Amino acid sequence: MWTHKAWSGRFLAPSLPAKERLRAYAGWCNAVEGNTTFYATPARATVETWARQTDPGFRFVVKLPKLVTHERRFAGVETEMRAFLDAIEPLGERAVLWTQLPGSFGPSDVDALGRFLRRLPAGRRRAVEVRHPEFFTDAGSASLLEGALAGADAEWVPFDTTVFFGRPPVTEAERETWGKKPRVPRRTRPLTDRPIVRYLGRDSAEETIEGWRPWTAVVAGWLREGRSPTVFVHTPDNSEAPALARRFHDDVRALLPGIEPLPEPVPVEPATLF
Repeated sequence: MWTHKAWSGRFLAPSLPAKERLRAYAGWCNAVEGNTTFYATPARATVETWARQTDPGFRFVVKLPKLVTHERRFAGVETEMRAFLDAIEPLGERAVLWTQLPGSFGPSDVDALGRFLRRLPAGRRRAVEVRHPEFFTDAGSASLLEGALAGADAEWVPFDTTVFFGRPPVTEAERETWGKKPRVPRRTRPLTDRPIVRYLGRDSAEETIEGWRPWTAVVAGWLREGRSPTVFVHTPDNSEAPALARRFHDDVRALLPGIEPLPEPVPVEPATLF
């Protein structure tokens, strides 16, 4: 996500080589979603550069390959998972293994998920995102999933789209996103000491900020309990995402002034012809 085209010249220097972009992004935020790993397992040498560009406290939430979660649904994936785990090994304990599941993955599939999670290496943090409506509307299904996650010390990752679907889309990016994202109720119950939240606002910064107000209170409460949450702020076009993430952090700090500030980003010099 640190190579988003819209950020060049605004959050990242326009002439920055690819191997330095994560370092620049890490001046704005201290966590990142590893979304590209969903489509292809990176080379270990590439991941080593990620580790070198970030501080020890930087967090990677790395999505498992699509072949594992969507195509084979955990069946016969031993070879692929060994390759994936070897590739991300340079990130060490900073990496969370993020299992994002399709909307068709329902309560009847929970046993397979539980077996898969328990086979993952000890010491690896686990997080699961589900999209089937029954997990959010049926108490029995929710309890079944929570039990499987608790048995593997895995977190349930909520993807909060309630603000996004609050009114019809008005921008091209909102219209494109409209049919792709899940419509499920907001969930704020953590299962571990490191909850993860994914929040999708609107292309309007004002609406996005107003919509996350419930989350600032929730996150502040988690911090008071001694938890260490990670929050990702998205909009359909993601053009302002780094600045919005910092604003969210500031809003939480307003409730808990003792929280450390985010690092100061390196100023981005304007592009020149020569």
